[in-house]
Amino acid sequence: MATRRDELANAATDYALEHGLIGLSLRPLAEALGTSDRMLLYHFRDKDDLLATILSTTSERSVGSLRELPAARDLRHAVLDLWRAVTTGPQQRCQRLYVEAAALGLFGREPYATAVRASNADWVSGVAAHFRRVGLSPAAARQVTLVVDATFMGLQLDQPLDSAAVQRRAVRDLADAVAARWGGRDQSGSA
Repeated sequence: MATRRDELANAATDYALEHGLIGLSLRPLAEALGTSDRMLLYHFRDKDDLLATILSTTSERSVGSLRELPAARDLRHAVLDLWRAVTTGPQQRCQRLYVEAAALGLFGREPYATAVRASNADWVSGVAAHFRRVGLSPAAARQVTLVVDATFMGLQLDQPLDSAAVQRRAVRDLADAVAARWGGRDQSGSA
């Protein structure tokens, strides 16, 4: 059974996914949630606790959506399916929020730095599981995850600058390269 804190965490996460983290203020958030900033601070230790909870909830949703992806028919399609998932619908908003938090965490700002580290560990595990469903060994799935995730992050950061066609081509090229490197018999992850 969900507690009031859980309900507020989910509602606050929905709000942050819609409005972003930068400039998030307790009063407008509380008003949008139909409560007061004092009640938010009753349920969350402070604003940092609320932000960390929002980031944790977003991470849980993101990794949960990975588990819901059907197994792809091969590694190339697993890469393409993952790109579609992270660039559409609710997952796209989760990715955008992650980028905000990662940028703030990069400069050592808390609670972002700590929350992003935890989120990264969960995300890498979820993405690797996605690639394991097409038959990759754990080591190969981890290596593919690192390559694909780093490329996806770069593409997402460049999204406002690149056309959709340029990005689609880059993702297809990435999928082809990953399939050529790890889609064969040697899936140990070694070079």
